[in-house]
Amino acid sequence: MIKVLLVDDQPLLRMGFRLVLETQPDITVVGEAGDGAEALAEVASGAPDVVLMDVRMPGMDGLEATERIARDHAASRVLILTTFDLDEYAFAALHAGAAGFLLKNVQPAELIAGIRTVAAGDGVVAPRLTRLLIETFTRQNPARPGPADDPRLARLTDREREVLIEMASGLSNAEIAVSLGLSEATVKTHVSRILPKLGLRDRVQAVVLAYQTGLLRPT
Repeated sequence: MIKVLLVDDQPLLRMGFRLVLETQPDITVVGEAGDGAEALAEVASGAPDVVLMDVRMPGMDGLEATERIARDHAASRVLILTTFDLDEYAFAALHAGAAGFLLKNVQPAELIAGIRTVAAGDGVVAPRLTRLLIETFTRQNPARPGPADDPRLARLTDREREVLIEMASGLSNAEIAVSLGLSEATVKTHVSRILPKLGLRDRVQAVVLAYQTGLLRPT
């Protein structure tokens, strides 16, 4: 059973998310919070698997709460909810340790899939926000001249580097398998090796690293 904490300063939104999530046999909502301080208390007492976190809230906002949860309660993974326009706080929260972010107007099936993905230890980014993420990151962090400058990439085999590029392009394991002519199981094995080799937590961080190092550049 995946334990979820809902954090948003709007009770009606929390109610809506609760109604959607509690229709699932493998998801249970273990608590709600209206700001970051309440969220920290709920995380400490309830140890949720996933924290569905709003960013802009009175008092302690979602960014600070995410930083503290990532630092002090690593078993609870944060999934940020943002508006259509990728705001700077949501992007900063990703760097602070969030496992990813989804749009607030996300479809129920996408929300449920995102929570399951994060609970399984992977990262998730709403497809419509992937390009905004890349553009925002590359504006704030210009790529280095070339990928050879980052020693972490030298730890990868040629095939692992190819898989990393496909990951950073936003492809799923199944799509990478088709692109590279591999089985999906082989792709999963490569991914499971790539992340620890690079010291990364999940695929979201892999996207950031690929663009930061210049391994992949915006088109």
